[in-house]
Order: sequence, then C-alpha cells, then structure tokens
Amino acid sequence: MNAKVGYALALLLLLAAPFAVYPVFLMKFLCFAIFACAFNLILGFGGLLSFGHAAFFGGAAYITGHAIKVWGLPTELGILFGALCAGALGVVTGSLAIRRQGIYFAMITLALAQMCYFVFVSARFTGGENGLQGVPRGTLLGVVDLQSNLAMYYFVLGIFVLAFVVIARTVHSPFGQVLRAIRDNEARAVSLGYDVDRYKLQAFVLSATLAGLAGGTKTVVFQLASLTDAHWHMSGEVVLMTLLGGVGTLVGPVVGAGVIITLQNYLASGVLSAWVPVVLGVIFVVCVLAFRRGIVGELRAFIQRSF
Repeated sequence: MNAKVGYALALLLLLAAPFAVYPVFLMKFLCFAIFACAFNLILGFGGLLSFGHAAFFGGAAYITGHAIKVWGLPTELGILFGALCAGALGVVTGSLAIRRQGIYFAMITLALAQMCYFVFVSARFTGGENGLQGVPRGTLLGVVDLQSNLAMYYFVLGIFVLAFVVIARTVHSPFGQVLRAIRDNEARAVSLGYDVDRYKLQAFVLSATLAGLAGGTKTVVFQLASLTDAHWHMSGEVVLMTLLGGVGTLVGPVVGAGVIITLQNYLASGVLSAWVPVVLGVIFVVCVLAFRRGIVGELRAFIQRSF
C-alpha cells in the first residue's frame, strides 16, 4: 500500500512539474528514465550486462525520425514503428548474444552495436555526422498540437507511465520470477525444466523494444536524431544511470537518470563544462566502491535497519 501511495504522489508531482521546471528538460529526463528502466529489466532482473543498448535507442531514434519526416507517419505511429524495429533488432542481437554469458555476452552486444553505429554513419537516411534534423512533432491523434511544449510533455509523461507499468507488471509476473531465478542460479533454473535461453531472449527483446520507445520519443521531443544517440558512450551512460540509482529496483533507474541528466545539464553551462565526463566518471567510481546498491538500494537498506 505504501508503494502505491508513493507512486501516486510521484505521478502528481510529475503532473505539476512543467509549471515549475522547463518542460524540455523534464522530457529529456523522462526519455532517459524509460531507457534506464528498460536496461534495468535485463541487468537488474535478468543478470545480463549489455554494452550495446545504444543500438536500440539510436536505431529507433533514426527510424522514428525518418518515418515521421519522410514517410509522413503520424507521430504516435512513428514512435511505435521505431520501437518495433528496435525490438526486431533485439531479436537478432539477442539470438546471437545469449549463446554466451558474462563478459562474452557484453562484448558481443558491444560489437553488434558498433556495427550498427557504422551503418548509421554511412547510411543516407541518417544524415551522417549532421544527423537527421527537422523532424516534425506533428499532432497527437490528429487533434493535439505537439508543438506546444506543455502538450508534448504530457504526451511523453503518458509514454513513460505506460512503459513503467509494463516493466513493473513484467517484473512481478511469473515470467519475472523465473527471470530472477535465472539471474540468481541459472543451473538450478535449468534443472527445474525452464528454457533459460527463451526467457533471456524474451527479456532482451522487451528491453530493446522499450529502449527503442525511449529513443523514438527523444527524437520527437528534440526534433533530431544524431550519432550521439547510437554511440557506445550512450550505452555507458545508461549503465551508470542504472547502477547509480539502484540496479534491481523499479524506481532506481528513474532516480539515476534524474541525477545524471541534471548534472549534465547544469555542469555543461558552468565552469566545469569540459569536465563533465570526468565528474561522471568519479561518481561512477564512488558509486561502485561505496554505494554498490545505488541511491534507492542504500536508502531502502537504511530504512530497514532503522525500523
């Protein structure tokens, strides 16, 4: 019951937030919160460390932008199409990667993501180093004009809530319980008769699809898809967001995304603009050494010890 009250209060806060905080900043935060939650689904609950999730995020960003700008698809269908394409790419990547475990799984995902990156560099429809610019926001269901930042914010918030509910439902379903069992003791899960590879692949594809949803939404918000979205640095950022917030928790990646996006936004405009990667690196090291459960994990442990 306490968790439900907390979620309700958080939703009310998000509904009121654009009247106090710049909506575009909030939309960027929500897009990366979706991305981090999607990544946490396979890392925190499946035990799979992927270094290639930028391929799904960036790939969907380009496909969504192209579908809306060139093909003239409605905004909501363009985002959906980009997410589905990311899921299809997840099927291909996951089918190859889940054959290995640990660092070998991570390296395969990184290698495949780099292959996608070089495709995006050379492909015509991506605009190369200039990126895909001038993507129209369009209208929602042909009625609501998304050129308004306020209207666009509530659209993005709706997508975030939908993605969060899907992830929460997945984690607390029988599928999620099996996924945790595989994470904790894969050999035992195999001995109980579960098709471990099938569960891993399903989780990977769902994570890739939701990462694509985040990437496509970000393209519509900023009306731009660039190589930054598909670079391996983006994969590193989502790992940092997840670990900083609390891997294996539902709310942790959201908190981690909020911290990282806020730091990037405010440090970039100050005297430390050239030192942003260094600051983030220091935060990562401190988190790994001193706060291994992340912000939410450590806070939860503190509350349990106190009460």
